[in-house]
Amino acid sequence: MKIVSIQVGQPQALQSPDPVKTKPSRDTSWFSAISKTPVEGPRFLGLTNLADDAQADLKNHGGPDKAVCAYAHEHYAHWQSHYALPELPHGAFGENFTTLGWQEAILCIGDTLAVGNAEGNAGEASGVVVQVSQPRQPCWKLARHWQIDDLVHQVQTIGYTGWYFRVLQEGMVQAGDQLHLVERPYPHLTLAEANRLMHHDKDDWDAIAVLAACPLLSASWRNNLTHRLRTHAPATITDRLFGVSPSQ
Repeated sequence: MKIVSIQVGQPQALQSPDPVKTKPSRDTSWFSAISKTPVEGPRFLGLTNLADDAQADLKNHGGPDKAVCAYAHEHYAHWQSHYALPELPHGAFGENFTTLGWQEAILCIGDTLAVGNAEGNAGEASGVVVQVSQPRQPCWKLARHWQIDDLVHQVQTIGYTGWYFRVLQEGMVQAGDQLHLVERPYPHLTLAEANRLMHHDKDDWDAIAVLAACPLLSASWRNNLTHRLRTHAPATITDRLFGVSPSQ
């Protein structure tokens, strides 16, 4: 269970058409940091970001609850086969950490992981400690990046979303570092369960209440779920899936 690749990127102006067929008039110009490049050697991981990494949309990305975006290497084979793609490089889903051995059905909200060296000694190489805060909610930029109109819908439906880490202890990280489970306070709240309640079984109110009450769930998810509990009205996902303006 380890980090197999680390990627960073900066916001940049991009040019590509909207792949969603119902949005043919969408401007081809957009702004994003979704293009991530693998890096070699140690990289400093701070409380809100990896060194030399940044986000274009600070309302929905980055910050203490979303310091690191992670994605499972095991999912890559599915997408290559599903879309008949010749190759998908690590970082294809805009992730900072491409991991091996951790997936949404295994990881739980609040899982605390120590980053260790290649010999498997927890924390000895870096002292870095991270904690799972929420599943990643894919947005329209992923579809535009790869020019696949239904990619976001497929990622959300299948549940291969990836996830976010908050950083409890800063330090240096690098590809090959092991990820050791230190603590699992909420074993019943897997990322797969959180995705189920957010995207599929939206009226499972008892289970949603349990998830919303988890203090280690990200603030944005707790606020979203608390609002749904209060109003019994699922939040609209149109903006996230398709964007809200031609210039976005």
